[in-house]
Amino acid sequence: MEALAVRLSQLDAHVEGALRVIMFYDTLMRRRVDLPALARASAGLAECVVGMRLHGAGRAIRVAPDGREMSAPPAPASATAPITLDEEEIGTVWLERPAAPGAPGSYDLDQLLLDRLAIAAATVVERYGPARTTMADPALVELVISSDSDEAARARALRLLGFAAGVPVHVVAVRSRLALDRIGALICPARPVKAAPLADVGVVLATSVDRAGFPGDVRGGIGAAESPDRSWQQARTALRFTTPRRPVVHYDDLGALALLAQVPQGTARDNADVAAIARIAGNPGDLETLDAYCATGSLRRAADLLHLHHSSVARRLDQIAKALGIELTEPTGLIRATLALTAWRLLDG
Repeated sequence: MEALAVRLSQLDAHVEGALRVIMFYDTLMRRRVDLPALARASAGLAECVVGMRLHGAGRAIRVAPDGREMSAPPAPASATAPITLDEEEIGTVWLERPAAPGAPGSYDLDQLLLDRLAIAAATVVERYGPARTTMADPALVELVISSDSDEAARARALRLLGFAAGVPVHVVAVRSRLALDRIGALICPARPVKAAPLADVGVVLATSVDRAGFPGDVRGGIGAAESPDRSWQQARTALRFTTPRRPVVHYDDLGALALLAQVPQGTARDNADVAAIARIAGNPGDLETLDAYCATGSLRRAADLLHLHHSSVARRLDQIAKALGIELTEPTGLIRATLALTAWRLLDG
């Protein structure tokens, strides 16, 4: 590499400078420096203040060329670059050069320095991490939630994912068009949180789950068990019970309703009440009215949900009751309709 640098330096002074920057960071990586040492070395090379911030750390490192850590408010950045790991932006590096570079090509060298600094910072984070990214290796996530994994393999996978030993890990099953890393950041902003796609469902592992953080178009099932493999099964079950009106379901909130998930689909289809629900399902208005009534147990509250006059809802419910052969105004009839509607939804997952 040094011989090549000498030969190229005879051709172009800018190329020589670029090669020196690249060689500088290659040497730092061989020495396995940490982030503060990386920032100090970069500030010395750049001869200006260098800044570095990881999104998950909440604190910026700013170092002057003489190696002192800066505490004064930062000056405007003259150049910036993102720190990227596993295709996710995890932080930013920047230079605080007081004046625009005067020498031809020096701006390009600043940008090259930042690019190399960002790559080096990502390498340090991955090495000394655990990595602060949200997206994880699906194979590791599958090891955590699989019922076939032994406890030693599960503990090792959790450690590699960045979860401390003994800290409870919640498992969430999600369906959404929104990126999994975005969902993970919203429902567990404090981190650590990891996510990965698995078959047809997204998996989120988190130390805490904020139900209010789920975006409106995301369906989520939250497991309750302490063991990640059992929690995953519960999360998948809870996900099956989600509806547009109830997009996020915690397994504990299902209670005895969770037993419906264990009913064979053939048995459910053959049930007279479930078959009756299937017959009215072709009319979205009837289905929405029945859902609102079952959710509230009150004609007037159902009317409020549907933004209709209660007399209109009463007429609809009377027609639905006749089609189902169930007296909806009776407590037993309301229970039958609720169970039948839930069982019918479970047929389609």
